[in-house]
Amino acid sequence: MLSILNHLKKFDWLLMAAVFILCAISLLTLRGIDLGGGSNHFWRQLIFLLISLGGMVIVSFLEARVLKDKPAVLVGLYFFVVLVLVGVLLSGSKIRGSISWFSVGSLNFEPVELAKLAVVLVLAKYFSARHVEVYRIRHIILSAGYAFLPVGLVLLQPDLGSALIMVFTWLGVVLLSGIKPRHLIIVLFAGAIVMAGAWGFVLKPYQKNRIITFLDPAHDPLGSSYNLNQAKIAIGSGGWWGKGLGHGSQSQLNFLPEKHTDFIFAVLAEEWGFFGVAFICALFLFILWRVINICLTASNNFFRLIAAGYALLILIQVFINVGMNLGIMPITGISLPFLSYGGSGLLFNFLALGLLQNIIVQGKKELGAV
Repeated sequence: MLSILNHLKKFDWLLMAAVFILCAISLLTLRGIDLGGGSNHFWRQLIFLLISLGGMVIVSFLEARVLKDKPAVLVGLYFFVVLVLVGVLLSGSKIRGSISWFSVGSLNFEPVELAKLAVVLVLAKYFSARHVEVYRIRHIILSAGYAFLPVGLVLLQPDLGSALIMVFTWLGVVLLSGIKPRHLIIVLFAGAIVMAGAWGFVLKPYQKNRIITFLDPAHDPLGSSYNLNQAKIAIGSGGWWGKGLGHGSQSQLNFLPEKHTDFIFAVLAEEWGFFGVAFICALFLFILWRVINICLTASNNFFRLIAAGYALLILIQVFINVGMNLGIMPITGISLPFLSYGGSGLLFNFLALGLLQNIIVQGKKELGAV
C-alpha cells in the first residue's frame, strides 16, 4: 500500500485536477440534459469515468520503456489496431451513417479512438529513432505510410473527422521532428491533390453537404444547415452568464441535435454563458501547458514525442469540435475531450494520461537514482 501511495504521489496532480474539473462539468451538464429528455447519460458516463480512472492507474504502473526498447510490442499493437479497424468494417454496427462501432448489447465501442493513440505511439517511435536524419524525404514518406493505413480504413467507415485528426497529428509530429521547407511544400501540395480526389471519389453526399454548409451557412436551413444553425442559436442565447444548468431552451426542448456528444459545447455555452466557456477553454489551455511541460522534461525523444503527439490530439480535437459548433469548421462529428458523452474517447484519453503519468514517474525514479 505504501508503494502505491508513493507511486501516486509522483503524478502530475495539477494536470489531473484540470481533467477532473472538466469531467465534473461534463457530468453536471449531462445530468441537466437527462432531466429534460428522460435519458440516463449521467450514470453511464459516471461508470465510464470510473472504468477509465482504473485503466489510467493500471497503465501508470506498467513499464513505459518496454514501448521504447522492444519495437515488437509497438508493431504488435499497430497491426492489432489495423485488424480491429478491418474487423469493424466487416462486422461493425452502423450508427449515424458510419460503420465505426462494435456493439455489445447497449454498449458501443469505437476502435478509432485506439487507432489515434496507436498512431501517436508509432510516430513517436519512428521519429525518435531517426531524429538525426529526419529531414530526409524517405522518412516523411514512410511515416506517412504508417499513419495513412489506419487513416484509409477509417475513411472507409466513413469517418472523415477522425481521419483528419490522424492526418493533422502526423503532420504536427513531422513538423516537430524537423522538416525542410521544400518538403513541407511538397506535403501540402500532395494533400491538396488528395483532398480534391477525396471530394470526387471518397466523400459521401452528406459529407459534401456538410462542407457546403460550412461555406454557405444559409444553404438548406432546415436540412444540412439545421444542426449548425441550432448550435449558433444556443451559443448566442447564453449571453455572459448563461441560462443555468438544465435551463437551456435549445437543449431542453430538443431543438439541438446530438446535444450530449457533438454539440455539447453549444449546450455548455447556452447554460454556462461566455464566462463558463472561457473557464472551460482556460482548463484546456492549462492541460496543454502541463502536457507540454511533460514533453520538455521527458528523459528521451520517444517520451517527448508521445507527450507532444497527445498534446496535438487534444488541441486538434478541441479546435475542430469548438470550430464546428461556432461555424468556423465543417461539421465532422468529432467529440469534445473529457466533456462529450461516450466511453471510448474517455477511456483512451485516460489511458494516454496514464502513459504520461508513467513517463513522469519513470523520470523521477531516474532523477532519484542519480
